[in-house]
Amino acid sequence: MASPRVLRLPAALLVLAAATFVAPHAGHGAEEGLDPELGRRVTLALAAAQAADVPLHVTSGRRSWAHQQRLLDEAIEKHGSRAAATRWVLPPQDSAHVHGLAVDVGPREGMAWLEEHGAAYGLCRRYANEPWHFEPLVAPGGRCPALEPHPVAATQAG
Repeated sequence: MASPRVLRLPAALLVLAAATFVAPHAGHGAEEGLDPELGRRVTLALAAAQAADVPLHVTSGRRSWAHQQRLLDEAIEKHGSRAAATRWVLPPQDSAHVHGLAVDVGPREGMAWLEEHGAAYGLCRRYANEPWHFEPLVAPGGRCPALEPHPVAATQAG
């Protein structure tokens, strides 16, 4: 596996990138934006992907409790039960998105690039069934843990 290039970007560019990707995401119910450390990591990974000519963007970041609940309700309708739905969408109280500690990314080429290079930025794919979902699970440069098969709801209420 090739190491990602370390980029030295002008501060103004990092501020612009941070404003673009850390600010609340309109249409996704984000109210406060991502956790600042996650925002920094995502900004650096996005810049590195761009420098490598790999398309990568955040499709969902921080979500409100209500938005996450709507996603869960839709998943229950689609999958037929809460148990089946929570293999794809966690209840708000269990979702890293609600706490600003997860991002979903796209397109597929970018997902694959981030899975290969994300640990350099402290970003790890968490679930085997969600190639788009990344969380700050290790320090930058660390080793990502093994994938979990799918999300598991810690709570039964919802």
